[in-house]
Amino acid sequence: MSKRDLKKYLRELPKPALEEQLLDLYVRFPEVKTYYDFIFNPKEDKLVQEAKTKIGNEYFPIKRRKPKARRSVAHKFIKHFLKLGVEPVLLADVMLYNIEIAQLFAKEKNVNEAFYKSMLKSFEESLHFISINALLPDLKERILKIYQETQESNWPFAEGFSRALDVIDY
Repeated sequence: MSKRDLKKYLRELPKPALEEQLLDLYVRFPEVKTYYDFIFNPKEDKLVQEAKTKIGNEYFPIKRRKPKARRSVAHKFIKHFLKLGVEPVLLADVMLYNIEIAQLFAKEKNVNEAFYKSMLKSFEESLHFISINALLPDLKERILKIYQETQESNWPFAEGFSRALDVIDY
């Protein structure tokens, strides 16, 4: 069904039938429920804190012995927050937190090259998002700290981090 056909169908429905369909969608599909729960009661700070806790648990687990250190966990939260429309400054906070916690992890553990490459990708994506949303003045200090840590710790792909910084205007 095309969007045009859907609009036509919805215009023809009586209001009670439309309400019933929306309630049915809310019950059947968790994504719809999550969306409406967020729209009517955002609690963005709580969502961000839960995300940071779970991301931190990837690198420094509380309940298990071995850290998994998966970038995908943070990426899943970031995608979810983008869909929900979380405040850009809060989303940028989660993006940078992911890199910062990974840097702490890299100081303590021996990590492979793929880890550094994925952190470079996260850094580039974060800078792109921050630049597009004009958040650079607020987050410049954190970005520079992340960059300096990559340089001081001799991270592989250090030149990639430098190039990522060159793309944005300082």
